[in-house]
Amino acid sequence: MAGEALVRQFLDHAERLAGARISDLVAADPARAGAMALRVGPVYASFARQRIDAATLATLGELAGHVRLSVALRALVDGAEVNVSEGRPALHTALRSDIGRGPVAGAAHAQAVAARERMAALVASLRESDVTDVISIGIGGSDLGPRLVVDALKDFGDGRFRLHFVSNVDGSEVQHALRGLDPARTAAILVSKSFGTQETLLNGALVRDWLGGGERLYAVTANGSAAEAFGVAPGRVLPMWDWVGGRYSLWSAVGFAIALAVGMDGFGSLLAGAAEMDAHAVEAPLEANLPIRHALVAVWNRNALGLPTQAVLPYDQRLARLPGYLQQLVMESLGKSVRSDGRAPGVATAPAVWGGAGTGAQHSFFQALHQGTDVVPADFIGVVRPAHDHRGNHEALLANLLAQAEALANGHAAEDPQKAYPGNRPSTLLLLDELSPHSLGALLAMYEHSVYAQSVLWGINAFDQWGVELGKRIAGELLPALRGENEAGDPVTRALIDEIRARG
Repeated sequence: MAGEALVRQFLDHAERLAGARISDLVAADPARAGAMALRVGPVYASFARQRIDAATLATLGELAGHVRLSVALRALVDGAEVNVSEGRPALHTALRSDIGRGPVAGAAHAQAVAARERMAALVASLRESDVTDVISIGIGGSDLGPRLVVDALKDFGDGRFRLHFVSNVDGSEVQHALRGLDPARTAAILVSKSFGTQETLLNGALVRDWLGGGERLYAVTANGSAAEAFGVAPGRVLPMWDWVGGRYSLWSAVGFAIALAVGMDGFGSLLAGAAEMDAHAVEAPLEANLPIRHALVAVWNRNALGLPTQAVLPYDQRLARLPGYLQQLVMESLGKSVRSDGRAPGVATAPAVWGGAGTGAQHSFFQALHQGTDVVPADFIGVVRPAHDHRGNHEALLANLLAQAEALANGHAAEDPQKAYPGNRPSTLLLLDELSPHSLGALLAMYEHSVYAQSVLWGINAFDQWGVELGKRIAGELLPALRGENEAGDPVTRALIDEIRARG
């Protein structure tokens, strides 16, 4: 079927379902709960409370076939230059397994294995040392992924090291991170692909000087010579590559802090979980493919239903950093208003991603989710088996998870309009058997593949991020002006600089 006809059919379904209620769709189909669910290893996903029906899914499947999503996923793992603006592959899957076919993917996987062996040796060396604390210094993808995973998997480490993270150029963060630490028993990892990131170098210099030099300084970078010039010994420099984007890099030596927290076996299990999802994404048919289903629903909510935001609601405190991690993954990857071919996409792209951990978030922004004027689709994430023995707490947590998803979908009528809940607010519910390295790896890889599939559907490049460059360039021009060395900036900025200097 031609693409234009599919778009018309897509819009016809949106019009037909504009007045449909999720509760009615569920009631009309006794088999819906099972038919709208998929399982991949430790991850179970229910799409039964999305505002779609079987006919909608069929059309979305045709759309996926029309843009050859399965072919695109295979091209990704095989090392095609999917990052067209920079002429690069995006081979984060090669960090996890040898699923890619051909010399490009094979060479990338071999490099990843070699780097992992070097990282294992450094982990072992640190474990034999008197170091008790490790500071990981990076920003963006060099911080968000490792910080999320270390927090999420705190039940799987032996406590050998205390991990601390510094990302913000705000000196308060590094000052607070160093407070109470002993420089004689502390090591630091600088994570920067270019080794030219302003925040990382400024914080790294402060920590290097606090340590008394580079003796316990490590680096993960694609610019080894710059790291060595900074004072990091060559044997303590681990590689990064231009075929792995920062927000896809936690599976590489960027995960050094993860390996220190959960051990190399735990790190290997994280990779294995992601590899299981990789294989599913590439091999499963469209109609049974979890990342593709997730992507199609996301595009449906954004373009057919016109919903501009997406909530991520993990009902496990260990996943409290997941919304922030997904903000970068989704919004840096999909926040584009130009297609790869230079044309406008013609539809809205990245939703604004936000959220927080339940049950705390219920006492924060859930009022707006239930009764606000904007409908916000949500991903609820729960864990079946906890890592503690407090059964009553966990039962209450799961009851709240299930209740909130049901209440958002079904609503509640009341004579007093202040107490009425409109309902009909879509959500996906993702359940992990337990929160382990393996299941977390699978969950994060599912989101990675969903984001890539969305980029293919919209015709945009998920692997560049030119939008972050302009502000950094202007900041570099303004730094001398803040020091009083010249004038820079537009009239408003110049007035603000004068105010800052007058009170500084």
